[in-house]
Amino acid sequence: MGKESPCRARIGGREVEGRVQLETDDLIFRGPLRLVIPLRDISSAEANGGELRIVYGPGDVAVFDIGRQAAETWAGAIRNPRGLLDKLGVKPSMAISVLGSFDREFIDDVSGRTGPVSVGRGRKDADMVFLGIERPSDLVKLEALRDSIADDGAMWAVYRKGRRGHPHRAEVRHPGGRPAVALPRIGPITG
Repeated sequence: MGKESPCRARIGGREVEGRVQLETDDLIFRGPLRLVIPLRDISSAEANGGELRIVYGPGDVAVFDIGRQAAETWAGAIRNPRGLLDKLGVKPSMAISVLGSFDREFIDDVSGRTGPVSVGRGRKDADMVFLGIERPSDLVKLEALRDSIADDGAMWAVYRKGRRGHPHRAEVRHPGGRPAVALPRIGPITG
C-alpha cells in the first residue's frame, strides 16, 4: 500500500506526534514510541472527523489524526485490502502467459479471474506475462518475450528476494549492466 502521513496519535493513554505508515501487512507508527500493528490483528478500522481509530489485539485502541480524506481512505483499505492480482493489475478478459516455476494456486487464481492462461509457453499479444526467474542467466528470456507482449502489455519478472543464487532487483532491472528491455513494468513478487 505504502501510504504515509504525519500525525498526532493517542496510543496507550499517551498523546504523541510522529508518522504513521500503512503498508501491505502492517500499520506502523514512528515517533517517541514505535508501534507495529499487523493488519491481521485489526478488528476495527473507523474514520471519524479526520481520525483513524484502530482496535487491535485484545481490545487495544490507537487513534491517528491524519485528516478526513486520508482517514476514510485508510480505513477502507484496512477493511478491504487489495488482493495480489489487483496489485499486479490483472483484469478479467486479459490474455496471460505464465512461464517458469509458479505455485498451482497462483495459476488457478489468475485463471479464475481471466479465463484460460497459457502456462509454459508465450502467448502472442499477451496482455501480461509472468516470468519466473530462478537465476540471473534466466534474464535473457526477457528480450525473447518482448515481441510476444501486446503493445500496451506488461511483464512481471518474478523472483525470490534475498536468496543465494537468485537475481537481485538491480540485475532484473538492468541485466548485464544495461537497462532492461523496454517493458511497461518489471518487478518482484516476493515470497
